[in-house]
Amino acid sequence: MYDKVCIKIGSNVLANSSGGLNKSRINELVIQIARLHKEGKKVVLVSSGAVASARGLVVPDKKTDRVSQRQLLSSVGQVKLMNLYAQLFDLHNIQIAQVLVTKQDFSTREHYLNMKNCVNALWENGVLPIVNENDAVSVTALMFTDNDELSGMMASMMACRGLLILSNVDGIYNGHPNDADARVIPEISAEEKNLEQFITTAKSDFGRGGMLTKCRVAQKSAMSGINVHIANGTKDGIISELMTNSKGVIHTHFKAGEGYPAVKQWIAFSEGFVKSEVVINKGAFNALCSSRASSLLLAGVVRFSENFEKGDLIKIRNEEGQAVGIGKVSYSYVKAIKHQHDKKYKPLIHYDYLYVFPEFIS
Repeated sequence: MYDKVCIKIGSNVLANSSGGLNKSRINELVIQIARLHKEGKKVVLVSSGAVASARGLVVPDKKTDRVSQRQLLSSVGQVKLMNLYAQLFDLHNIQIAQVLVTKQDFSTREHYLNMKNCVNALWENGVLPIVNENDAVSVTALMFTDNDELSGMMASMMACRGLLILSNVDGIYNGHPNDADARVIPEISAEEKNLEQFITTAKSDFGRGGMLTKCRVAQKSAMSGINVHIANGTKDGIISELMTNSKGVIHTHFKAGEGYPAVKQWIAFSEGFVKSEVVINKGAFNALCSSRASSLLLAGVVRFSENFEKGDLIKIRNEEGQAVGIGKVSYSYVKAIKHQHDKKYKPLIHYDYLYVFPEFIS
């Protein structure tokens, strides 16, 4: 179905009822992934489960704070998890590689391309990359919302046509999954404007980021041209079924849109790396949100919030304070102020380096 695919497996799929690893479940998933690999598919596996791997191996001291506990458990558990993956994939004569990343690895185009080259090198040499956040060194301000966000960034970076997000529920429901009358929504358009309508306000055990984050990552990926499938990873054969006949599987499919050029895909996932903000007037807002290709001109900027340098990413807000998009600036704050009233001066953000959030596009 897809020649390149990113598969994200959540902790709630890999863990057993006591909090440790469900080895039989992991083995069943490995068998399916190994089959794809042998068929010539290029697979990136984004795997949670490091903390679950450490359960029973180490007990944090009561004086240890939560951040340090997470660092401790993930450091110990990552070794255990990768050893298990290595043993299971070795049964299929498949070499794996551990790729630990932090959000900072996506912060600049240079770092981004360096990581892309790394994964391409692994693929070219028949090695299957297993990716996880480097929890041992990640701090709160620089953490991914969860591994859903990481998987979306990896899928976009590697130009995957498919992203499978596996959790312990069947997909996105039109209510709380525990409600008797709740049903899985089979398909959501990449251009859907109101994601909140699909999200229950009830608390759910759906990972660090929550269901709304999962939806937003899925939509952003779909807008980048990636078909996203949110499905139940505890069901036997789920990966194989999604890769052969996804229409016959109960799950939620975010249908791929037209996609963006590579640099726009990077910008789309770079909201956490903005260095400054600008506020734009109504005319500029309408122009950016129209179906026509429009750059952001200085004439449309009402005010600048902070200093920035050429090549920095900045957030764009309308006069109501809503975040409209992200762009890579063509010149510095000093130059922008100098030419602020020059209507013929080149755009602050060229269209090719501008990403407008889907909910604002008319």
